[in-house]
Amino acid sequence: MSRAPLTIAEHTVLPGETRKLEIPIVRLYTDTSMFLPVYIKHGKRPGPTLFVSAAIHGDELNGIEIISRLINSKSLKNLKGTLIAVPLVNAYGVLNHDRYLPDRRDLNRSFPGSRKGSLASRLAHIFMTEIVKRCDYGIDLHTGAIHRSNLPQIRANLDHPETLAMAKAFAAPVLINSNLRDGSLRESANELGIPILLYEAGEALRFDEVSIRAGYRGIISVMRHLDMLSKRQSKKPPIKPFIARETGWVRATDSGFVTHQRSLGDFVHKGDQLAVIKDPFGDTIDTIIAHTSGIIVGKQNIPLVHEGEAVYHIAYVNKTQETVAEHIEQFHHNIGTNPVANEPLPES
Repeated sequence: MSRAPLTIAEHTVLPGETRKLEIPIVRLYTDTSMFLPVYIKHGKRPGPTLFVSAAIHGDELNGIEIISRLINSKSLKNLKGTLIAVPLVNAYGVLNHDRYLPDRRDLNRSFPGSRKGSLASRLAHIFMTEIVKRCDYGIDLHTGAIHRSNLPQIRANLDHPETLAMAKAFAAPVLINSNLRDGSLRESANELGIPILLYEAGEALRFDEVSIRAGYRGIISVMRHLDMLSKRQSKKPPIKPFIARETGWVRATDSGFVTHQRSLGDFVHKGDQLAVIKDPFGDTIDTIIAHTSGIIVGKQNIPLVHEGEAVYHIAYVNKTQETVAEHIEQFHHNIGTNPVANEPLPES
């Protein structure tokens, strides 16, 4: 069965063709042209169309490297369907090492956008019109904010069976049922009936090997689940991710210097001591205590806090410490990284 050509922004991609496009977006005030870089692999054989996007927030860089590894992977050789990859949606933010656009708007609160709206709204409109509306599924790649790291996790509408199946296939350690936010890409895609996963991992303005490997392998796994790539038997046991219906932040009870006692992926019980807050003389001011049991999926990295500042993000799961430790260790084994050093394991 022959496939039809794919047309994006007046560019036509034939079945079996791979193209790298530049879609014009709003110029800088220096009259410098700006483009949305788009990679398209339009398979000869029929199948779904999947978009993978990164850097909607311009300081979130892990996704750029994930897409780089994805589009250069030999796994795509016999692709069924179409892959559309956008390694940096917010090129303005990437240039400025900034989460936001030059108009200080959050692109992920500006969807579906408008052709005549603000800069953020216009970019959102282009991305929705030229990319999202042509797809059946989507994966959007994110990191934690500046000075905050996230454990690899999927946030999605887990009440939707098709989305839940994709999320499980991704095989991140934790799946979080996440409500849709006004103006988000997920909300706009949901209104179009497009299942979408949001992958969170690592820290802004940093490459993190664990997050990158987990993201790359997760996308490949989802593509196999969608029958875009041939399925294969793995010698490693699959990860059965923990599912959290709720999460919450543990905040600093005072201002000072923080000594962390817990790490990403740790299971904590309600009442456990997570960190100590000291004054500049080294005297203990207070301690930060877990208000509930769960897995630490987000953590502040800078050792300075103000009272009320979010320090630990906990996903509420009803498991034991031993179960979680084994689960996280298996996750690192599957992606080939050292859970302590956060680096690739030596080749066996």
